[in-house]
Amino acid sequence: MRTIDLTALEIFKTVAEQGGITKAATRLHRVQSNVTTRVKQLEARLGTPLFLRDKRRLTLSPEGKLLLTYADRLLRLSSEAEAALRNGGPAGTLRIGALESTAATRLPPILSRYHRANPDVRIELLTGTTGALIARVVSHEVEAAFVAEPFSAHDLEAEPVFSEELVLIAPKGSPKVRTPNHIGHATLIAFATGCSYRRRLEAWLGGARVVPERVMEFGSYHAIVACVAAGAGIAIVPRSVLRVSLGEPDVAAYPLPAAVAKARTCLVWRRGHQSTALAAMLAEFPRTTRTGA
Repeated sequence: MRTIDLTALEIFKTVAEQGGITKAATRLHRVQSNVTTRVKQLEARLGTPLFLRDKRRLTLSPEGKLLLTYADRLLRLSSEAEAALRNGGPAGTLRIGALESTAATRLPPILSRYHRANPDVRIELLTGTTGALIARVVSHEVEAAFVAEPFSAHDLEAEPVFSEELVLIAPKGSPKVRTPNHIGHATLIAFATGCSYRRRLEAWLGGARVVPERVMEFGSYHAIVACVAAGAGIAIVPRSVLRVSLGEPDVAAYPLPAAVAKARTCLVWRRGHQSTALAAMLAEFPRTTRTGA
């Protein structure tokens, strides 16, 4: 029985990621006709279309999405096997997800150390809310992700790595906030649904039957802090983010109850999944220091 060669999988994976033959050919340093031929040969070999063709745009078919999950794993294992035989170190691509706050304030020194210790690993970082990142881990889009509690850990393994203190921020000069009732019906400025920090704040307000007048959703903490500073509403943010924010001088930060304020960030991955690159990432967080950062 003939098997799928790794070169064909690499070409297929690149076309899927780039969304077309032209960009994939440029990325692979191949002529377009060669890439087209290899994709068609792979589809003929498997007896199913891997892409849905709409004008010049290629999107994955259901079978293509399934193959992509296997292609990621097979190519990663191939890189690991080569590295193990060559020097025993991790190699290949480590695709991870992270909360924007974690990516901005916690990961830079860790990724720098990781790169120095594992130069043969290429890290690809995607940001999103906890809900979105969990979905990416489950669907094999990322190998692991840094997410905030609470989250559903079904079929996932998790290691706590950071502790965050969340604070409520309001425009400077506005009435002090000590209880949910002091907020009244102010506008809540937050990430989209799926943000675990937003759920904490909404639960705290809901416990006192306080309902925000409306919710304004943004995709970055820079925008959230800037809007609060401009007087648009209130928000909940990690104190570590506030320290590096340009808008800090123009907002007032208020402590929250411990049940709301204390939030752990965990690194999560699919149960049973292993790779040398991921193991090296976990090694950056000794158990004696995890959650103490």
